[in-house]
Amino acid sequence: MRYQNEWLLLEADDMIDEMEHRQPTEELLFYEAVMSGDVEAVRKNCEQERFLDNEGVGVLSQDPVTNLKYHFVITTAMITRLCRQRGMELEQAFRMSDFYIQSLDHIHTLPEIRHLHDEMVLDYTEKMRRICRSDTSSRHINVCKEYIYAHIKERITIEEIAEELGVSASYLSRLFKKETGDSVSAYIRAQKIEMAKNMLRYSDYALIDIANRLSFSSQSHFIQQFRELTGMTPKKYRDMNHMAQWNIGGGLGQKTTDETKG
Repeated sequence: MRYQNEWLLLEADDMIDEMEHRQPTEELLFYEAVMSGDVEAVRKNCEQERFLDNEGVGVLSQDPVTNLKYHFVITTAMITRLCRQRGMELEQAFRMSDFYIQSLDHIHTLPEIRHLHDEMVLDYTEKMRRICRSDTSSRHINVCKEYIYAHIKERITIEEIAEELGVSASYLSRLFKKETGDSVSAYIRAQKIEMAKNMLRYSDYALIDIANRLSFSSQSHFIQQFRELTGMTPKKYRDMNHMAQWNIGGGLGQKTTDETKG
């Protein structure tokens, strides 16, 4: 009741009439660019630092850092739901959202938040570009991808997925190849390697731990599969990318490498 009364007083205040919010057209165009996978448009928006422009976006906190964090959460939530509606796998969309929002706990400056925002929107946009280009509309294929993402840390077989869908393994194999151009096993391997990349970039897990977490048969098998898809070893990838963009434990732009665990 206290907050309702405060709002009623604020609503009657003359100053609220002077607060103008940004027209929704620009915001909608930005979200549409993300959903359609328009990386160039989204990158241009990031370069213009529109996320840092406070004019017309509303003040959610008097503290600038907290205010920007609140807007970050709103933007991430909107993008997550819109991308889900446009075809992104449910688990992938919400796990990405959880990751980026939780990352806010470790950063405390406006440049760091802005950089995290740019990385987040470009990550969603690049994934949506692949989804839009694949033009996959089959319900079975979408559910198949959902299952793979939800169980990506397990050993997944096409027989298990087919049983989940209530179809034969041979039918699912043919359909998946027809609609995506890849075999189910190749798709699973690619998704595991994508998750391994994130672990190499953002965690200090040893290679054997990553291999175990993603259910590779051995560390050597993981290294072999990683090299085949990326053209480099996991250790080299980590040395080049580990915390290169922003450092959870330190300042923006500080690169951290893990020479002892690769």
